[in-house]
Amino acid sequence: MSTSGEMKIRQRFRLPLLTSFSGYRAEWIRSDISAGLAIAAVGLPSAIAYPAIAGLPPETGIYASIWPLIAYALFGPSRQLVVGPDAATMTVLAAVLVAVFATAPAGIDRTAVAAILALGVGLLCLLARTLRLGVVANFLSRPILTGFFAGISLSILVGQIDRFTGLDVRGDGLVGPVLDLIGKVGSIHWPTFLLALSMFALLQAARLSRFPVPGPVLVVVISVVLSAVFNFEGRGIAIVGDIPQGLPGLALPRIAAGLPVGTLTFGALAIFLVSFGAGVVTARSFGIRGGYPVDSNRELTGFGAANIAAGLFGAFPVSASDSRTAVNMTIGGRSQAASIVAALALVATVLFLGPALRIMPIPALGAILAATALSLIDFAGLKQIWRISRMEFVFALIAMWGPISLGVLNGVVIAIAATLAYVLHKLMYPRDAMLGRVPGRDGFYKLHRTTEAQPVPGLAICLIQGSLLFFNTEHVKLRLQTIANGLPPDTRWLVIEASAIQQIDSSGAAMLEEMHGELANRGISLGVADLHAEVREILTRSGVIGQIGAAMVFDNLEDADNAFKRSTAAELQTGLGEKHGQEQAQE
Repeated sequence: MSTSGEMKIRQRFRLPLLTSFSGYRAEWIRSDISAGLAIAAVGLPSAIAYPAIAGLPPETGIYASIWPLIAYALFGPSRQLVVGPDAATMTVLAAVLVAVFATAPAGIDRTAVAAILALGVGLLCLLARTLRLGVVANFLSRPILTGFFAGISLSILVGQIDRFTGLDVRGDGLVGPVLDLIGKVGSIHWPTFLLALSMFALLQAARLSRFPVPGPVLVVVISVVLSAVFNFEGRGIAIVGDIPQGLPGLALPRIAAGLPVGTLTFGALAIFLVSFGAGVVTARSFGIRGGYPVDSNRELTGFGAANIAAGLFGAFPVSASDSRTAVNMTIGGRSQAASIVAALALVATVLFLGPALRIMPIPALGAILAATALSLIDFAGLKQIWRISRMEFVFALIAMWGPISLGVLNGVVIAIAATLAYVLHKLMYPRDAMLGRVPGRDGFYKLHRTTEAQPVPGLAICLIQGSLLFFNTEHVKLRLQTIANGLPPDTRWLVIEASAIQQIDSSGAAMLEEMHGELANRGISLGVADLHAEVREILTRSGVIGQIGAAMVFDNLEDADNAFKRSTAAELQTGLGEKHGQEQAQE
């Protein structure tokens, strides 16, 4: 193997250790420490609250906010991106756990299954990095993600009914739990409801007033103080309970017999698609603000390391955290040292503040989750999608409907299916335009757009703006037939401007061959101009170029126009010669 080939392979499989610290300056330490402490303060409430979405103990959220941050700091490419628990990822995880435990034998540890899924997501990230599949991040488009997250947020909101009311509310989708709540309204634990409502109002007030202390931090501090002063536990208000005062050791999660491997694999893939897709969107949005590029393939390494660390230390799948990253940038964090400081601060919290966290009321966590769910609904984004494209808005609604009506896990499938349908819809109906000349100007212009453009007499030029593949050839054929039916009687050539036809398959080649025959019956010759090399090769192998003739294949439209003029002049000369011969014969 050549030396250059060996170097490419090494670069492809090399782990980028500490690349985010390259060029580190000593004067950044102070700002990184400040940012790290702020990240820990903002991240602690969500670290305790988010596990409840998936029915996991609160300490797993703290573990997911420690080791993954350190792993990403070591292997991630971004200087300022912060990973951690994510509401959307947690909702998908919750759905996967429901599917797993629907068929798994009794007695299996829920936390161990979540850790197994984190390892699976991490390995999928590294596999995708090896295969350079960072493009997967683009698979779920912004309209699809916007709608999907709106659906997830509504699912999270419904899931907080228990924490707001103190009831055991059952039912699927949106309507079922609401109907069950109506039937049990007389049993609502009103102190729980009033506490949750007041904490939710405090969160909204802090957000609207731009209070310098983040709302979740206020809720945690105030609710813990109130719980200690008024003995919430003794008054029937649920509290978090004991949190282990210590950190888990490095260990592989126990894989119990009877776990449904297929469900776990599909679940890990679903979590990977949602968490990585959302994570890269977050990374790119903050990359624009920070003025640095984001390489989705390199981010796969960082996300993979973070999730593997989560799995090895008893946590769950993580992704990029927009709130923590925003705090990091606002405070002035300059490197991943801020993430390491945040992780160390949370370690200190676990070791020394466990008793205080124990009495934190569950309704306060429900308020934090409800506020988080509302923040996931991008009303401005939905409004913009509606203004830009009604069709994209429809697909956003489809993606939103999936998690609400069919469950979050099936909602991922719906979102992927909606993405495929959206792409196919765009490709199935390629646009076309007729071209002509503008007197006194070079080039060719679209007749419907440029009013002074005029068709070339006897020469019709059709621009096809898209590839010719099996699922759109019938549409293109109908368009060409419609165009042919409307051509003037003196039309002798129809030339397809093919610069926008980047791909063609056997169905597209067969369609062009059929159109050649139909046009020949009308006395019209079919030509093509500006073919891409790959398209030309396929048309040559399929025999289409042999059918229409090499003389009707042109490098560009100018060549086609000149050839048409020469052909017209030759036919005119031939006609004059025949007429002169007939006159001499008559004499």
